[in-house]
Amino acid sequence: MSQKNSEGKRSARERLHEQRQKEEARAKRKRTLIAAVVVVAVLGVGGGVAALVASTNHAKDNKQHATGPLVAPQGAIGKDNLAVPVGGSGAKATLVVYEDFRCPGCGMFENGYRDTIHDLEDKGQLKAEYHLVTLIDKNLGGSGSVNAANAAACAQDAGKFRAYHDELYKNQPPETDDAFAKKDRLLTLADKVAGLNTASFKKCVEEGTHDSWVHKSQEAFSTSGYRATPTVLLGGKSIYGDPANPLTPEKFRKMVADAQKGGGAGKGSGAPGETGAGKGAASPSGAVPSGLVPSAPEKGAAEKGAAASSAPAMGGARERG
Repeated sequence: MSQKNSEGKRSARERLHEQRQKEEARAKRKRTLIAAVVVVAVLGVGGGVAALVASTNHAKDNKQHATGPLVAPQGAIGKDNLAVPVGGSGAKATLVVYEDFRCPGCGMFENGYRDTIHDLEDKGQLKAEYHLVTLIDKNLGGSGSVNAANAAACAQDAGKFRAYHDELYKNQPPETDDAFAKKDRLLTLADKVAGLNTASFKKCVEEGTHDSWVHKSQEAFSTSGYRATPTVLLGGKSIYGDPANPLTPEKFRKMVADAQKGGGAGKGSGAPGETGAGKGAASPSGAVPSGLVPSAPEKGAAEKGAAASSAPAMGGARERG
């Protein structure tokens, strides 16, 4: 074979090799382009799904928090009308209580001091302001705190707050049992208060008329400086929840008597800064620590002394971030 023919064949092979390289390069670019288009499409679809999920979740959250216009119960007082008053307005001593109907520590306080408080209210020596909050719903989930608080506000509309408030605490379920989330349960308890369970009360409970007001009350509590329920103030000063200086019904009566003599316990609405019960050792969920026995809720039990005072806010609920 001549040298010329050999060179021609090599040139042909080189041209063929170059052509194959170009074709492979074009095929590679095509595959890359197709893959890129697919990835973009998948990401686009995925992004759309993610956006849909986010939108759905956002809508769900909005639905959960969209509780309608803020409607304060009849006769509510204080800043933004967030306090429910009980007792004669002329009393010199003012008791301010922040509490949650699901909170076991609040139940201990109410069941231990109810008779003392009512006696002083009925004698015109004490007036009370109740701020209803929802720490247990926040910490453990559920809706019993807000539903019970709304029902209590509905009872306030009917002029029967005190009696219904007491029934809720007398029939308080265990903290982890969200029984007050069931509105039928709240209506059944209303039957224990003469004349309360009317058509208007039932509508108020079922429609959650005061839900937004309850949420506003919780928001105010969260920014108040108080950290736990119950927070109990007399004349703006914390009086409950200090193990080193436990409250007794006798001490409480003396404080109120001192106020009647001009001792300065008439300040209402509990100014922030007196964190009181918030300094206690309550568990985050509000569970009663082992070995702590609530005071007996029977009539007159509070007057029997130290059973109620030995375990103040220890069974209460604390705010969690």
